[in-house]
Amino acid sequence: MPKIILTNVTKRWGNFFGVDNISMELEDNGFITLLGPSGCGKTTTLRMIAGLETPTSGKIVIGDQVVYDSEEGINVSAANRHVGFLFQNYALWPHMTVYKNITFGLQELHDNLPLINSEYLKYIALSKAVTKVTDIRKFLNYAVDKKGKVDKNKACLYLIDGFKISMSAANELYALNFDSKPLTECKDFAEQKRKEFLEKAEKIRNTEKEKGRIFNDNGVYVDAEGKPIIKYRKLNKEEIDLRVRHVARIVHIGEFMDRYPSELSGGQQQRVAIARTLAPEPKVIFMDEPLSNLDAKLRLEMRSELKRLHLDTGSTFVYVTHDQQEAMTLATRVCLINNGVLQQYEPPLDIFKKPANLFVADFIGSPSINFIEARPTQKGDVIELEMLNGRTFVFIPNKKVDINEFFKQRDAEIQAKEDALEEAKKQRGYVEKENADRRFNYHIHTVHGDIEAEEEHDIPDDTLILGIRPVFINIKNQNSGLKGEIYSALPTGTETTVKLSIDDFFLTSVVYGDVDYEMGAKINVSFDTNRILLYDRKSGKLITDGTLKIKQ
Repeated sequence: MPKIILTNVTKRWGNFFGVDNISMELEDNGFITLLGPSGCGKTTTLRMIAGLETPTSGKIVIGDQVVYDSEEGINVSAANRHVGFLFQNYALWPHMTVYKNITFGLQELHDNLPLINSEYLKYIALSKAVTKVTDIRKFLNYAVDKKGKVDKNKACLYLIDGFKISMSAANELYALNFDSKPLTECKDFAEQKRKEFLEKAEKIRNTEKEKGRIFNDNGVYVDAEGKPIIKYRKLNKEEIDLRVRHVARIVHIGEFMDRYPSELSGGQQQRVAIARTLAPEPKVIFMDEPLSNLDAKLRLEMRSELKRLHLDTGSTFVYVTHDQQEAMTLATRVCLINNGVLQQYEPPLDIFKKPANLFVADFIGSPSINFIEARPTQKGDVIELEMLNGRTFVFIPNKKVDINEFFKQRDAEIQAKEDALEEAKKQRGYVEKENADRRFNYHIHTVHGDIEAEEEHDIPDDTLILGIRPVFINIKNQNSGLKGEIYSALPTGTETTVKLSIDDFFLTSVVYGDVDYEMGAKINVSFDTNRILLYDRKSGKLITDGTLKIKQ
C-alpha cells in the first residue's frame, strides 16, 4: 500500500482558507484519522487527497505518483487515483441485491491487469478442496434445515468461505453429494474426482499451449521471457465472483447476498458499503464519518470491525471524524486540525500525553482537561506558581526549563512571524486570510460561572496555564493536600466523574471503580503524577510537563 505525502497544500475560496498550508506524511499501511471540530478543514483535506476537490496550491503524492502539483499543472482525476470511498450515506441501490450492489462497480472496472485463466485456477482449487472430505461433510451438515435436508444455498456459502472458492466451484463441489455416501466410499470417490479435476485443468493448459498461449502455475499468461502479460481489461465473471466472496468473508455478510438493502439493519448495510469499497482493491480507502448514522452500541461494534478490517486488508485508511474517542481508538496517527491549520500529527496516546498546545489539550480527552491560570517565579530548577486565589505551588519540570529565557525566545518567534507576514503582504498575489487564526480562548470554571480568557491584547506576557487531566486529580481523606469539597458526583459503575470546588474554582476528577461521594463532603486533593502540563498563555504552546506540589 502507498505512502501519501502532502506538501504545503492550501485550499481557499476567495479570502476564506479551508485548509491552510498543510504538510504531512501518511505512512504506508497507516490508519490516519483527520480530527477536529466542525468546519475545521478535515473533510476538505480528505477530498483533496482523493481528487474530489482541487487544491488552490501545493503538492500531493500517492505512492510513487504525483496526483496533484499546482506548479507543474498536474491534477490526476479521482477515478485514476485507485482509491475507495466510504461516506455517511451508504448509497446502496435499493432495487439491487447485496451481491449486485457489490458487483455493480466491478463490472465496469477497467485496469491494467495480468491476463489470467480463471477456469484453470478453478479446477486446481477444486482438486485441492475435494480431498478434504471431513470438512466438506461438516459444511454440508451445518446447512441441514429443520426437515433434515441440506439447504443448497447455505451449503454453498459454507463451501465458499471454507475453501475460498467461487460460487461456480462451490456448486460443482456440492453436486458431488458427499453427504449421501458412506465415509469410506467418499475418500475413494474424492481421489477419483481429484484426478478428474486435475485432468480438466491440464487439458485447459494444453489447449491454450496449442494456440501459442502459455500460462504459469498461478494461471497467469506469460510472454516468451516468462514475464506476466499485462492488459487493460475488465474483470471476468469468475474474478468478480471471487472478489465479492472475498470481501463478503472479510465483513461477514456472505449470508446476505440475495437480500435487498431494505431487508438489512443499519450495521449490515454499513458492512455492505464497506465490502463494495474493498472489492475494487483500492490503494487507499477514504472514510468520511462512516459510523455517524449508527446508534452508540453499533458504532462501538463497528469501530472494532474497522480496526480488524485494517489489519486484514493491509490497506492505508484515511478516516474523517469529529469524535475524538473514535479517532483515539482507531488511529495509528491522529491529524488534529483547527481553522484549516494542522495542530498536531502524532500517535493518539502521544497526543493525549503531550498535547502540543492549549487547543489540542482541550479538544482531546473526556472529561475535558482542567485549566488553571498561574504566575511563575523561577527558583533554580523549579518554578513557583501563584494560582487558585494566591496559593503557592511548586512545579518540578521533567526537563530543565528557564522560564524567562523561554519568554524571550517566544517573543522573538512571534516578532519573526509578524515580520514574515508583513513581508508576505508586499508580495504579488498575497491573499489575506479572512478567517484569521486566534489564540485559544480557554475557560476557567468557577462557582460564579465560567471566566473567559482575557482579550488578546490584554494577555500578560508572564501568564502560564496548567493543564491537569481529571485522572491525575486524586481525592484523599487524610489531612494533607489541597482542601475542597464534593460539588457533584456522577458514578457509572466503572468510574465516577467528580466535580470539586476549591474556594471559588471548579476542578473535575475521575475516580475508577464503583465508588460514590456525598455532595458537600470535605476532601483533600493532590496531584500525584509527573504528567502535569505547563503551557504558555500568550503563544498557547506546551513548555514542558512535570510534577506539581503544594508549597508547605
